[in-house]
Amino acid sequence: MRNTNEKTADSGMSEGTVSLATPKMSPGASPVSVSDSSDFRQQDRETDQVDVCIVGGGPAGLSAAIRLKQLANEAGHEDFRVLLLEKAGEIGAHILSGAVIEPSAIDELLPNWLAEDNPDRFENATAATGDKMRFLTKGSSIPIPAPPQMNNHGNYIVSLNQFTKWLGDRAEEIGVEVYPGFAASEVLYKPDGSVQGVATNDLGVSREGKPKPNFERGMEFHARITLFGEGCHGSLTKQVIKRFDLRRDSEAQTYGLGLKEVWEVPPEKFQKGQVVHSMGYPLPADTYGGGWMYHFGDNLVSIGLVVGLDYPNPWLSPYGEFQKMKHHPLYKSVIEGGKCISYGARALNEGGFQSIPKVSFPGGALIGDTAGFLNVPKIKGTHTAMRSGMLAAESTYSALTNVDEGTVFLYSYEDALRESSIWKELKEVRNMRPSFHSPLKLYGGILYSGLEAYVLKGKVPWTLKHGGTDHGATKTADQCKKIEYPKPDGKISFDVLTSVSRTGTNHEEDQPVHLQVKDWDKHTEMEWPKYQGIENRFCPAGVYEYVEDAEKPLGVRFQINAQK
Repeated sequence: MRNTNEKTADSGMSEGTVSLATPKMSPGASPVSVSDSSDFRQQDRETDQVDVCIVGGGPAGLSAAIRLKQLANEAGHEDFRVLLLEKAGEIGAHILSGAVIEPSAIDELLPNWLAEDNPDRFENATAATGDKMRFLTKGSSIPIPAPPQMNNHGNYIVSLNQFTKWLGDRAEEIGVEVYPGFAASEVLYKPDGSVQGVATNDLGVSREGKPKPNFERGMEFHARITLFGEGCHGSLTKQVIKRFDLRRDSEAQTYGLGLKEVWEVPPEKFQKGQVVHSMGYPLPADTYGGGWMYHFGDNLVSIGLVVGLDYPNPWLSPYGEFQKMKHHPLYKSVIEGGKCISYGARALNEGGFQSIPKVSFPGGALIGDTAGFLNVPKIKGTHTAMRSGMLAAESTYSALTNVDEGTVFLYSYEDALRESSIWKELKEVRNMRPSFHSPLKLYGGILYSGLEAYVLKGKVPWTLKHGGTDHGATKTADQCKKIEYPKPDGKISFDVLTSVSRTGTNHEEDQPVHLQVKDWDKHTEMEWPKYQGIENRFCPAGVYEYVEDAEKPLGVRFQINAQK
């Protein structure tokens, strides 16, 4: 999430969709009386010991879980316990639909995933049939050659929500203990400082932070290895990265914001398997990003825009740019007359090779997008996330079967990662994203990326740097031209509240708000004069807001809009 002040709470973006974490019942937890204790958070928690605990039920976490149980079952260790915690109410609920996946990892993990004679095959894959790359001006669409990395021959367009749910079913079938609806909220440590496991959030706590009659302490899950697959900017991942200084040899991570809608379009406009990408309009030349349109399923089209969060103009609204993009003839000609059926947004790791942290630490490891394995030029990360989970699983099982007791460090996972296809493909494209920081901006980036894609192929002695953090690139409001966005028409473009209503997000009213600001007035005093309410504009869900308040020194009050 783009933060202008490090003390500001982050976005509330869950893995995949615009959502706030919703507490659910913990597995095996029993009701606790709260009438006899004012210090309710000091009450003991129930504990469970497992072999491996995985935090996050996305493609990386599920692939790790499946591979672990495959190895254990093949060795006759059916009692080897693999437990997976997912904060969403059901597996896949926090994953945005409509993505092109490269099948290399799933082909290896579950080779018969599409086989006609497999009764449990994934039935919702649409083979990519054609590619288009366009450079957009306000009213025109100019064909440009797509780099080899964006060749989608042999790839599939899927609802990533459905695909992840299907992976969850396969995990349970093989013996993984899958617990959706249980948010890991705390990392647990052993006396020697190594990771011991995680604890789930307390339940039955009111909006004011007080215990309700149905209060239950969270549960502790102790494991010899804990794998963190929380997705981009995960809260527990940030803690272990800081504690073990995992970024000591890498650059700071950089981020993008992806906004996506799924439309049901008229049959005559549907081109099954068609993959379209665009650059240029509506984004200014100093802002990295691009759009896409994927035709999949039965008359469904995924349409979206990614905006690099190192954009300099604080008046820019990624949500406003997305709505504006849909009115371009390239996109409008397809979705006009159709129906928008879902909306979501999520943060993306864009740092690539330069920003990969150390992934192993005493008692655990990072997998998937939480470590930053997205291939930005390829616009794909599912296959690298899955493969990282599989590599971590193989290293974990080998370590646990060769070390009887004590703290485990997955040295072999670090080594396997560097010898894998993940490392090779991210290293090859490492200079493309940073090249857009040149004085020629968008145009320099396109020219250099073309040279890298077709000629250099990453085989150069230099590695370009990202040039700092995203929030550090933000200019003050008085240095930039104010951007006025057109009013949504309610047919092609929509206001934020209408879009949020399509996310399926729903929370219990009387529960704690997990977004916190230490000092509301101080934040306003520090940020409003410089950026004139950038928080209103960078959030794609209307969570952050400045409202007029004559009683405040600056005439505005900063607030967080949690569901009421």
